[in-house]
Amino acid sequence: MLPTFMPVATQAAIKGLTPEQVESLGVSLILNNTYHLNLRPGLEVLKAAGGAHKFQGWKRNLLTKAQDSGGFQLVSLSKFTTITEEGALFASPFTERLSQPEESINIQHTIGADIIMQLDDVVSSLTTGPRVSEAMERSVRWLDRCIAFHERSGKNDTQNLFAIVQGGLDLQLRDKCLDEMIKRRDGVAGYAIGGLSGGEEKGVCKSPLNICENSRRSAKDVFWRMYVNGNAFCAEHVRGSSSSRIKCCTDKLPEDRPRYSMGIGFAEDLLVCVALGVDMADCVFPTRTARFGVALTHKGPLNLRLGKHAKDFQPIDDCCPCLTCSGGTSRALLHHSVTHETAAAHGKFYYNAPSRYTFLIKIIVAITLHNITFQAQVMGRARAAILNGKFPDYLRSFFAEYFGDSGYPEWCVNALRSVGVDLLDNSNVPIIHGNGAKWEYAN
Repeated sequence: MLPTFMPVATQAAIKGLTPEQVESLGVSLILNNTYHLNLRPGLEVLKAAGGAHKFQGWKRNLLTKAQDSGGFQLVSLSKFTTITEEGALFASPFTERLSQPEESINIQHTIGADIIMQLDDVVSSLTTGPRVSEAMERSVRWLDRCIAFHERSGKNDTQNLFAIVQGGLDLQLRDKCLDEMIKRRDGVAGYAIGGLSGGEEKGVCKSPLNICENSRRSAKDVFWRMYVNGNAFCAEHVRGSSSSRIKCCTDKLPEDRPRYSMGIGFAEDLLVCVALGVDMADCVFPTRTARFGVALTHKGPLNLRLGKHAKDFQPIDDCCPCLTCSGGTSRALLHHSVTHETAAAHGKFYYNAPSRYTFLIKIIVAITLHNITFQAQVMGRARAAILNGKFPDYLRSFFAEYFGDSGYPEWCVNALRSVGVDLLDNSNVPIIHGNGAKWEYAN
């Protein structure tokens, strides 16, 4: 059911969790990475297994990205990639290969995903100039090749091909791409909004503890505006924001096709995107941040490495149904584990103390279980509120609990006002300029 959030199982597994555990958390759609599965275990193994569903023991729905965030592998591996009209030549750690639109779809056919993505030419959202236009136009041409190959293969009834809207932060290019891809609606089952989660106006950071505060200043405001149609509203706010970029897309995309925002994971981002018309989202955030000892809650993220949790014997969330919380695992135990075993948390195995490493893995799994449950709750409650005609009320109650009196991010307030929801109605909560993400940095 939509809207939904997809946990990322890049290489056919969510680290530390079994498929049965993931399904028990209420997850019905996960994401695999085409690029990585093609390298390892490879297509021969996947064919022998009967496809990726059987290979990983996943009985529900599966989406594969042609590379990573559509063609984002073209960005993350740009130093090792050469782009031509024929395709993308990758020099991987294992081999050199040309990834063509047709080959990308053929690989995804073998993987057997329920939703497959076109191969697109994506550049960093910080890129400007003619390269952005070139990438957008090539993405449209590559979509034609993907559609033609998909239809010739006779897979239309079993696998759903999604197009990916590109155009960087240029509103006119986005609008042109939208027009071209909407013309091809009969050949696609849905649309993804690509190229917006790879660093628009963001700093570079490695740790989730830095992501929130340092990497998204005015970026969030740029982000939401890209997701409303390319009309006067967008043109008027072209210097303002990224969520307006989201709105520029969702207002124009067909209502009878799912809209998928690639690489979105923060709770406030998810709900703003849903309000703007997004149906699907994915991100490594809930699972990766768990490995840094951060638990996601309806009152904001908990940095369990902070000393204030050392004597806190309550669970992460008293009302959470996950096994971690319902089983009574305390914040104090989690704090003790993630602060004393940080070397193992970063992949430095305790060869002389395997039991300590095993214990840490169990703790990370415990936080991962909770974080995925949290994401499922956020989106599940959004679905229920939409069906009951109470989504604006849900947004107000969520933001009030999540941010409390600390202040609402200005970009969230602006984005939701654009669709008629005023978070400040009958409220004295201050507005926080810039990113405004809530995070624990100190005791």
